[in-house]
Amino acid sequence: MRDDNINNRADENRAGTRGAGPSPAQNLVVLAFLAGMVALWTLLCAVSHRAPDLDGMEELVWASSFEFGYTKHPPLPSWFMYALSGLFGKPVWLAFFAGQLVSALGLWFVWRLGCEFTSPRRALIATLMVSTTLYFSLRGTIYNHNTAQLWSIAACTWLFYRALRHGRASSWLWLGAVAGASVLTKYSAVIQFGVFFIFIVALGHWRDPGVRRGVLQALAVFAVVISPHVYWLVDNDFAPFRYLDNSMETSSYAEVLKGIWDFSIDQLARLSPMLLVWLALYVWNRRRPIAQRGDTYAGELAKWDRAFLLWVGLGPFLATLLMSAVLGTRLVASWGTTFFILYGYFAFWWLSGSTRATLRRTAILVITVHVLMAVGYAAARGPLAHYSGRTARSTFPGPEIAQRMQQHWEAHAPGTPLRLVASDTWLGGNIAINLHPVAQVFINGSYAESPWLFPDTALDCGVLVAYSGDTRGYLAEALLRLHEQASWKGVESLRWSSEKSPLIEIEWGIIPPSEACAQ
Repeated sequence: MRDDNINNRADENRAGTRGAGPSPAQNLVVLAFLAGMVALWTLLCAVSHRAPDLDGMEELVWASSFEFGYTKHPPLPSWFMYALSGLFGKPVWLAFFAGQLVSALGLWFVWRLGCEFTSPRRALIATLMVSTTLYFSLRGTIYNHNTAQLWSIAACTWLFYRALRHGRASSWLWLGAVAGASVLTKYSAVIQFGVFFIFIVALGHWRDPGVRRGVLQALAVFAVVISPHVYWLVDNDFAPFRYLDNSMETSSYAEVLKGIWDFSIDQLARLSPMLLVWLALYVWNRRRPIAQRGDTYAGELAKWDRAFLLWVGLGPFLATLLMSAVLGTRLVASWGTTFFILYGYFAFWWLSGSTRATLRRTAILVITVHVLMAVGYAAARGPLAHYSGRTARSTFPGPEIAQRMQQHWEAHAPGTPLRLVASDTWLGGNIAINLHPVAQVFINGSYAESPWLFPDTALDCGVLVAYSGDTRGYLAEALLRLHEQASWKGVESLRWSSEKSPLIEIEWGIIPPSEACAQ
């Protein structure tokens, strides 16, 4: 028999808290908000940034081919960027759009989860609130593997809820498929899956044969989804795991403890816009009380649903701190990106009264916060960074550098298009995306880091080699050796942005096309 907690949840809910699901009109309202959020952040970043962030540039570079893995990460975010670049090319704004798109999709699943245990309007209140956290808003413009994982973790949480609540095989199968997609995005998804397992054990669901059968079904689909990447890992000596291991190294336990503290403070800062919305809404409700009707929103939920929110919502963050303390591993602030997707629902423990009035006030506050943050971020990263002369990546003169490199190429290799740039990811990416959508980067002169190139033919049509100590401290030896082979060499100097900014000196070299290029 299924756990009595599940069977009796509907009886524990009070009238009006759980509906029959969202109406078409409610779906449109949520989609309109998400579309507005994507447009706001994408457009403002597009007009204020001359280059994407480092991670966004990395994804644009990796989107040169469809691979089953890369030296640093699993492949799914790069597949998505590969598809988008096939449609739009590789403009600077594409990285911001991709980040906001996956953030919006994550919020959609956060809302759909809420519709399972409360009304669509209350679910929207929580979704609006959590959308203001930096992970969905400002950092949602950074398309990296952390941001790209938001949608799949949110979808897994929704499917996990539905699988336990309804016991349908379809929910378990979809959970396995999406869980596989999440691992193909970033391996840290296993933290969330570990929390799912702890929830099943702690609440006694493991005793249910249907749950055990469902977990096995999910695991079978999961194994099928990740199997091509597992094959790639074996064939490539588990390169991403070596990168992960190096990222987690620490020199002392004191450093571990400091890292835990810094990580926690960073997460608090990244949640602060939502906390500000909570404070503003609390003050607004105190000064202009709305109609009350007894219990808080959380009090009107089933006991099992409250347990789900607390266990699954708090588990990833707490488990990460515990593992870091026990294993002595380093923590990076951005690793917490997916840990707080359910935190908007924690406002239910103090919210009460008219849902309609609360939703209206929340929407006003949230939209105001989004607009202020987006405008402020665009101003800070655009004109303010330019005129102050800060070396912000957003003001990097990628178009000018690409133009000068193109001129050198045309002077020494006329008649052959410049299609290959050997450089680090940042400088090479800025040159490549401003040349032509099909221009590729030979990352650090390494074929392992550039799987889209074939060693026997990669240099047939020549290559531009470029590097600068002003944009990157570490210079790969393979890249320097490639520069030594260049037939023509030179140095270009230009300002980072305004006259107040420092000079950038770029060492360039050209290996000309060979006779094989025409074949």
